[in-house]
Amino acid sequence: MIILGIESSCDETAVAIVEDGKTLHSNIISSQIEIHKQFGGVVPEIASRKHIEAICPAVYDALKEAKLNFSDIDLIGATRGPGLIGALLVGLSYGKALSFSLNLPFVGVNHMLGHICANYITHKDLKPPFVCLLVSGGHSYLIEVKDYADYIIHGRTRDDAAGEAFDKVARTMGIGYPGGPVVDRLAKKGKDNLDFPRVWLEDDSYDFSFSGLKTAVLNYLNSKNQKGEEIIIEDVCASFQAAVNEVLTEKAFRLADELNLDTITISGGVSANEGLREMMENRAKICGKEIYYPEKILCTDNAAMIASAAYFQYLKYGADKYSIKADPNLSL
Repeated sequence: MIILGIESSCDETAVAIVEDGKTLHSNIISSQIEIHKQFGGVVPEIASRKHIEAICPAVYDALKEAKLNFSDIDLIGATRGPGLIGALLVGLSYGKALSFSLNLPFVGVNHMLGHICANYITHKDLKPPFVCLLVSGGHSYLIEVKDYADYIIHGRTRDDAAGEAFDKVARTMGIGYPGGPVVDRLAKKGKDNLDFPRVWLEDDSYDFSFSGLKTAVLNYLNSKNQKGEEIIIEDVCASFQAAVNEVLTEKAFRLADELNLDTITISGGVSANEGLREMMENRAKICGKEIYYPEKILCTDNAAMIASAAYFQYLKYGADKYSIKADPNLSL
């Protein structure tokens, strides 16, 4: 089955063609990072307008790269949420219209489910069950993946998601947008020598909370500035990143032990963080578990993961009706 996937939940207009949920034929991503960088974050109205400009060329580029025609497509999937409502409507409406005009089945995909499925493209032999640590700019989930379209959520974000905390701390330090890659790069040059808090919540909780950590970093920076003392940005980045990654790693391995599972995957934009990958891999060697994560181009928003998720969703539930709506607050 050949699936054409469309992703437009935030500031990337992406179109990809995937076969049977795992074999990637093309992956086109039109990024708006340079446009939004001047504002320090994504401006929803600008993002929506840029999606309208980019989506048609992206579809034809995806077909060209895959050396396929519309007649070769069997299924169309598009992100229906969560995300920016205007941005979501562009991709979802285009996907529905394309499906209708080609008389093909259509599936509206949960963006978070797409992130889980990104690992199937990089690791074709990966099969459920496993634990998935899904960490992105807006969400942090700890999930038991029982089957390709069957999962149980054990933990989620209570306030600031991991990626959101990275961006806010980076913005405060004035080191660039998006913050995650910059913090990760500077952390390699610094030392984890600042006592930032690890928030574990209740003893049996798998939820995440990074608001207090973010506030602790901001208070540290403000205190240093008020006293006119030197701030070593690299040490702040290293200490902040270690505090985030330690909580993510500990809870993921604790859940894997509780469920007696030997496989853990990492997904979402924060899964590209090299500090997190290194910490997870080191822990896995000690515990005898396997760690999987997508190649970096599939960690951030892309349509390949949406096409993969659409395939597995279609196999289990069939096609969606055209009345399906975009939902900016859609949760797993």
